Amino acid sequence: MFEKNSTNSFFTESYSSEHISKRIKEVLNGKVGFYSVGLYPASLAYNCVLQNQGLNILLAPREGRELFGAFSEVDLSEMDNGIKTKIESMAISNVDNSGRYNTLEDLIINCELVVLSSNSKHIINDVSLAFKLRKKLNRDNVLIACLVGSFCHDEKKNESFVLCEKLNNLAFFSGFHRHGALRNPLDSFTANFCHPDAMNAILGAKLLNKISPNIQVSAGVHNVEGQYIKAAKNISSILAGFGHAFHKNNPGLLPTLLTLLLDQCLDQAAYVSMRRADREKLYKKQPFPITELGYSVQRIEASFLKDGDFVQVRDHTFSQLTAMVADVRGSMMLPVSGKPTRNFQAGIVLAERMNELKRCPKCADEFIEWCEKSGLKRGALEGINSLNYWPHILRKYSIPLSNSSMINLLYMCIMGPVGIKKDIYTVMTNSRELANYCQESIKSFQSMKISDSLDNFHLKTSIDFITKSLTEENRLFFEFNMIDTHDPFESLEKATYRKVIDYIETNLIESDS
Repeated sequence: MFEKNSTNSFFTESYSSEHISKRIKEVLNGKVGFYSVGLYPASLAYNCVLQNQGLNILLAPREGRELFGAFSEVDLSEMDNGIKTKIESMAISNVDNSGRYNTLEDLIINCELVVLSSNSKHIINDVSLAFKLRKKLNRDNVLIACLVGSFCHDEKKNESFVLCEKLNNLAFFSGFHRHGALRNPLDSFTANFCHPDAMNAILGAKLLNKISPNIQVSAGVHNVEGQYIKAAKNISSILAGFGHAFHKNNPGLLPTLLTLLLDQCLDQAAYVSMRRADREKLYKKQPFPITELGYSVQRIEASFLKDGDFVQVRDHTFSQLTAMVADVRGSMMLPVSGKPTRNFQAGIVLAERMNELKRCPKCADEFIEWCEKSGLKRGALEGINSLNYWPHILRKYSIPLSNSSMINLLYMCIMGPVGIKKDIYTVMTNSRELANYCQESIKSFQSMKISDSLDNFHLKTSIDFITKSLTEENRLFFEFNMIDTHDPFESLEKATYRKVIDYIETNLIESDS
C-alpha cells in the first residue's frame, strides 16, 4: 500500500540554519491545493472567495466529476454566480490554456500543501498516487494531508484501521461545518491541522489560516487520534440525530445521550493513542514542547494499579485541541438555522423509519436505501461506512465495550442479527430503557459485579464477593471474576436493556468473524 514511515514534511532535510529561513518563507507564501473536490472543499473555496478572493487555494476535481457535483440544485441556485465563476478559475489549469481542470499533478507542482479530500472509497489509492507523483516531480517537500472521516479496510488482510496510524507522517485536517454554513459570510469556523512534527503542524495551520479570515486553524500533533475521532464522531452523529428526532419529547434523556456520545469518542481515541508506534517520539523528539502549540500541559495519561505498579492505559493529551472537541459537539447538535450534518440527517431518517415501521432496519443496505430516498447520497454517509468495520476497530485498538457502548448499540440496530433486533428496538425507542442502557452499559465488568452482588445480597456468593472486596487487602477486584452471581437467576426475566448489554458483551467482537 505504502511505506509506513514515508517522509512527509515541508523540509526535505533535517532542520539546519541555512535552509530554515528560506523554506519557511516559501511555505507561508505558498498555496493550498484540494484534490477530489466534494461538498466540504467546494464550500470552503466558496468561503475563501467570499472573504478574500480565494488567492491561496487551488482545486482539482477527481477525473469525471463535476466541480459542483456535490451540491443540490437548490444549493446551486442560492449561490452567487460571480463567486461560482471565481471557484471555477481556481480549478482550471493555466499550463496549456486548454481550459482543462487541474489534476493532482498540477496541485503538487503549484502548491506547498495538498489536501486529499477523498472519502474512504478512494483515499488509500490517492495517498499512494500522491507520494509517487511527488517523488517523480522532485517535489518531496510538498506536504500531503487528508481529511477522510471514516475507517479504512484492507480486504486482503481483513483488517480495519485508522489511515494516519498506518502512515505515521500523513497530516490530518479537520474542521467543523454545518451543511451549507460555509457560505454564510458572517459565520466563523475553527479547525485543526495535525502533523506529528510540531513545526510542520504550525506551518500547515498558518498556511490554512490565510485562506479565509473566517477560518481559524490551530496546530496539533495528534493526527491519528484526530482522524479516529472524526470517524467515530461520524458514527455517533447518526445516533445523535436519531435521539433528537425520536426522543424530542423526552428532554431529560438527550443530555445523557449526547454527553455519553462525546465522552466515549474521546475515551476511545485515548486508547487508540496508546497504540501509536511513534508515541514517545511525539513527546520527546519535537523541535520544541507541544505546549507551545497551545496544549496546556505536555501529557495527560490515565493509568490503573496492576501488581503494585501503575500501568498507562489511555492518553488524553489530544483532548486539549479545542477545535477537535468542538467538532464532536457541533456534529451532535441540532442547529438553530440551516441543516445539521449529513450523518445527523441519516439519524433523523433512521428515527422516522423506525417509528413508522416499528422495527430496526433489516440490514445496512436497507438503511442506506432509506437515506437515499430522503435525498442523502450514499458517498456522503461516511458514518455508515465506518460502522461496517466497527468490530474490527474494537479488536484492533483494544477498546473496552464499556467505553463504546453507544456505537455498539447503533451497530446492533443496523448490522445485528434478526434475533436481537426486537430488543434493540425496545431499548432505542423506550426512554426508560435507553436511559438504563446509558447508565449500565458504561460500567466495567467489576462495577457490574458489585452492582449485581448488592442487588442479590441474599445470596452467599454475593455476600462473599462484597466481603472479600472490602476486607482482603492483597486481592484486586479482577481476581474475583470467577465468583458467579448470575447462574441462580437464569430463570428470572431480565430487563430488556440488560439482555442487550449481555448480548453485546458476548457477541459483538465476534460478529464479523
